[in-house]
Amino acid sequence: MQQRTLGGTSVSAVGLGGMPMSIEGRPDEDRSIRTIHAALEAGVTLIDTADAYHRDANEVGHNESLIAKALSSFGSGASDVLVATKGGHLRPGDGSWTQNGHPDYLKEAAKASLARLGGDAIDLYQFHRPDTEVPYEDSIGALKDLLDDGVIRMAGISNATVDQIRKANQILDGRLVSVQNQFSPAFRSSEDELRYCGENGIAFLPWSPLGGIQKAGGLGETFAPFQEAADKHGVSPQQVCLAWELALSPTVIPIPGASRPESITDSAKAAELQLSDEEIQALSAAV
Repeated sequence: MQQRTLGGTSVSAVGLGGMPMSIEGRPDEDRSIRTIHAALEAGVTLIDTADAYHRDANEVGHNESLIAKALSSFGSGASDVLVATKGGHLRPGDGSWTQNGHPDYLKEAAKASLARLGGDAIDLYQFHRPDTEVPYEDSIGALKDLLDDGVIRMAGISNATVDQIRKANQILDGRLVSVQNQFSPAFRSSEDELRYCGENGIAFLPWSPLGGIQKAGGLGETFAPFQEAADKHGVSPQQVCLAWELALSPTVIPIPGASRPESITDSAKAAELQLSDEEIQALSAAV
């Protein structure tokens, strides 16, 4: 599979988002593990998760534990996989989301994530979402401490503005390696952040790159140019979508969610799909 760079580490151009395997409507564990294994077999070496990817209040870290189990059962072939996780976003268990960006909380959350994932340090730890009750500088300062203490190898942020990206990179002494924002044909408001990351060599990881769990299946119906390109190339519109995102910047690494082996196997093929300049322009203009 085509490779991209994340903080000096080579990873697959398409990653795997683990969220659908742990929240509402999730599949059984056997299918989830088969999905993760299918991703690895397809050449995926970046898996994204978070401690908040769970359904019930008493199962914080469900997706992290699931990924750790799947990687362990896959054997030595999983040794090159980079696992990115996040902290600072919480799910009380009633389907809602809350934030906690307090430095002490983030540090303890990171250590708990490390215990679930295993190993000596978390490959990539990302501040999940700004907390309006805590100064952003304080939250990012916790990431800096985690880096300096060796709890995490790399630091990133999520759901950030361009100003927050600049601020975080300054606080981290130029060591910010990734920004994970929502971006898809239906959600273009992070184009400035995508562009900024490309200009500054920071990996941009679009979450919900296909439009979200409920809308990904109908992408071709909603955006006709994606279906037209898919028909031309004999592939799925989802593949076209991911290939289009990859073409927007050399630092883009989409992380489509999946809960079935067939889904991630199809998505992974997007890394090899070549779109013409004319097709990219047409897709970028689709609304």
